[in-house]
Amino acid sequence: MNATKIVAILLIVGGILGLAYGGFSVARNTHTADIGPVHMAVTERQTVNVPLWASIAAIAGGLVLLVTTRKS
Repeated sequence: MNATKIVAILLIVGGILGLAYGGFSVARNTHTADIGPVHMAVTERQTVNVPLWASIAAIAGGLVLLVTTRKS
């Protein structure tokens, strides 16, 4: 398998995951405090939405790459 086919498959899988889940969340430690043996941390969750057009474009781009590599 060459690199173009691998990229095409990754685009298709990523587009399908984007359509299925619609986004993902990221956890980030914003504040930490160490007071003696006590460790405290504040974790903030941020949700990142994947636009519908980006998922469809990734699937279409992956399909175009697969079709063009077969003809070559």
